[in-house]
Amino acid sequence: MAYTPMIQQYLAIKEQHQDAFLFFRLGDFYEMFFEDALKASQLLEITLTARDGGDQGKIPMCGVPYHAVQGYIDRLVGKGHKIAICEQVEDAKLAKGMVKREVVQVISQGTLMERGGLNEKENNYLAAVVEHASQQYGLAYCDLSTGEMAMTYFAADSQKLIDELSTINAKEVIMASDTDEALLEQLRLQLNVMISHNDALNCAKSHASLLSQTINEVEHQAVSRLLNYLDDTQKRDLTHLQPANHYELNLFMKIDFYSKRNLEITDSIRGKGRQGTLLWLLDETQTAMGGRMLKQWLDRPLIERSQIERRQDNVAALMTYFFERQELAQALKQVYDLERLSGRVAYGNVNARDLVQLRQSLQQIPAIKELLESMTDANLKTLGQRLNPVTELRTLLEEAVVDTPPIALKEGGMIRNGYNADLDVYQDAMHNGKSWLAALETQEREATGIKNLKIGYNRVFGYYIEITRSHLANVPEDRYERKQTLSNAERFITPELKEKERIILEAEEKSLALEYSLFLELREAVKAYIEPLQTLAKAISEIDVLQSFASVSESQQFTRPIFSNNREMNIVNGRHPVVEKVLGHQSYVANDCVMHNDRQLLLITGPNMSGKSTYMRQIALIAILAQVGCQVPATEAELPLFDQVFTRIGAADDLISGQSTFMVEMLEANNAIQNATPDSLILFDEIGRGTATYDGMALAQSMIEYIDENVHAKTLFSTHYHELTALSDTLEHLFNVHVTAVEEDGKVVFLHKIEEGPADQSYGIHVARLAHLPDALIERAGHILEQLEQKEQVIIQAPLERKTAPLPTVAVKEVVKEEQQPQQTLEEQQLSFFEEPVKQPAPSKAEQKIITRLNALDLLAMTPMEAMMSLYDIQKELKAKK
Repeated sequence: MAYTPMIQQYLAIKEQHQDAFLFFRLGDFYEMFFEDALKASQLLEITLTARDGGDQGKIPMCGVPYHAVQGYIDRLVGKGHKIAICEQVEDAKLAKGMVKREVVQVISQGTLMERGGLNEKENNYLAAVVEHASQQYGLAYCDLSTGEMAMTYFAADSQKLIDELSTINAKEVIMASDTDEALLEQLRLQLNVMISHNDALNCAKSHASLLSQTINEVEHQAVSRLLNYLDDTQKRDLTHLQPANHYELNLFMKIDFYSKRNLEITDSIRGKGRQGTLLWLLDETQTAMGGRMLKQWLDRPLIERSQIERRQDNVAALMTYFFERQELAQALKQVYDLERLSGRVAYGNVNARDLVQLRQSLQQIPAIKELLESMTDANLKTLGQRLNPVTELRTLLEEAVVDTPPIALKEGGMIRNGYNADLDVYQDAMHNGKSWLAALETQEREATGIKNLKIGYNRVFGYYIEITRSHLANVPEDRYERKQTLSNAERFITPELKEKERIILEAEEKSLALEYSLFLELREAVKAYIEPLQTLAKAISEIDVLQSFASVSESQQFTRPIFSNNREMNIVNGRHPVVEKVLGHQSYVANDCVMHNDRQLLLITGPNMSGKSTYMRQIALIAILAQVGCQVPATEAELPLFDQVFTRIGAADDLISGQSTFMVEMLEANNAIQNATPDSLILFDEIGRGTATYDGMALAQSMIEYIDENVHAKTLFSTHYHELTALSDTLEHLFNVHVTAVEEDGKVVFLHKIEEGPADQSYGIHVARLAHLPDALIERAGHILEQLEQKEQVIIQAPLERKTAPLPTVAVKEVVKEEQQPQQTLEEQQLSFFEEPVKQPAPSKAEQKIITRLNALDLLAMTPMEAMMSLYDIQKELKAKK
């Protein structure tokens, strides 16, 4: 028993592409069979049918029309699948037997080229990783849609790899087929990235120029793996790819995976989008490529002072030219995506409308250039001088392409009159021929006396003269030859009309063929300008980002920071830029932050909801803004240059990895402690709250001491363990600050102001009252608090003996030595928590249940709506028990 020849051909091709949906071209449809058909019909919500498979009987089949295929491809790729496009590669009329078919392209998340699947203001990076015998990772990545390519190498550390892939937001990663499955699973879970495989580490000689900047073997292999994968999957010209640019990780501020998430630099924790992020705040770019460069700058803040100050100079200069900057923004709005247009030209999928966009963009460049060069600032003049208007290409496109061409390439109407003499002749014959037909229609009406006589055309019968039945008696039989009979009319042809039809149809056929040929030639001519277009795109992108910084800095009342030569930080009236934009400038409470060599650690206390986390975040965001070259939200700001930013802010279980809140806390804290340097910034928020009180307090104290003794990084450490404030007596670099609050009529009012010294109380019960918990419950909590305060025992001890060895990462309870424990055992103290207070009735079972539930709530990890719903459930339960 055997399948039909066509199904055998399908199966042979499918065998080579087991990891992809095979779109098999049959006439006007792309068909899928067997398992592909079953899955695709569900994912795409299209009809599943069946087809005769030969002796094997009916087989599952579904299909999509070729003219609408891109939408289906985008949907499948968006769901994490690959698509192999299989086309006829020979003329069916010339084929001997089965028409030859081949896969002409494999489309995946990292190789998208069409607009529908791409975010215009984000790069779409495809990355390749090589693990070298020298215990190093080689990383190469490219954006196929723009041609950008970069490479680096670093120690073979899986977390560093994840951080770097997270920084570039890679959509697809190419690994060796024998890569450790644990690493692959880690990449999938943390980055939600598509994994592909390629084992070749040498690429074609034609790609030699793309590897010219590789500096060692591991980089060379990574770029080779990337290019091999592109050759295998794209099977076309990749001349728009730029030589891989080597970069060093230590030339940029490092912001690890956790910190990027916690600080919401480019992605919101809540909505997983841009809204409410630093990128959202800063993005006043006018071009798609400017938007992508802005994200690149935020992903990699600079640490080279001269480079930062060069950007600052340009931003400051643009702020002084208000009206010129508005003109600049308007001109930039008219510039389309030069990078991706160049990519489409090289890739061969550009259409005439794309070339019109390219022409319109180039027409804006002289005005932008003149505007920048007219300014007196030398830096802005230099930016203008970098702009090459590519005049020859603009002139070519102005001469060749009409203003409003169709999308389809084979329907004509793309090329201007006067561009090609032969085409003009054909088009003149077509237009004059149609004018002649109109004149003939008038002439025949007069000759026959038939007023409703008309000349028409269809694809089957060509041109004809149509006469209704009521006028057939007036038809001149000597000249008219019957061609077609209709129910209420007859159609005729004349020798004269036949000849004109031949001329017109021949002109149309030749015109369409010539116009398509001219367009292909034009596309090839544009390819020669890809390199200057890419250079121009980078210059325009930089100008766009700088004007965006200037616009935001002006509207948000930012100021230019200066950089300290001795690691001092002095921020006056600093603000959280995103929170301030949401609340409004007048509503936000600004705060200072002073940290110098004798003041390295700030221990921040204060009640929940008072703004401790916001204050810590704003310090990090001010540092990041400064080092990308933007002005910062403060009245004054003197800052050190930070090499790394580490955060542990907020608490949430990592459900996918099966890790608890406390484990996530410890992993993030360990990452900071092990990798921070004296030039780093560390933000720790409520470390230790995920475990028992005394365990958490012991760990928090030990971490503070270790950072003070061994790391020396500037550190902001917020806590609810008020006992830790005593550390300022023994640690010379630690200072207490607190967020102020006042009590009015038994209610707490948060002032959100940072002041020196420790907080005098936590106001936790007041916060519970603000949440409208039952009065009886609040009163009971107050009694318990009084009891605990009466029996309070100080557990904070003198700092542990200094050690230069690294802090142990296991057996964490050893950080509190046995002789340092309070005389009463932890178990006894914890059991006494619910000891009945004097003259107070024992809590009922219902009250104990509510108290237990309240203790289990982690309000800082909850959204306002989640907290409200939890409290509503408790309140409803209490009412039900009354």
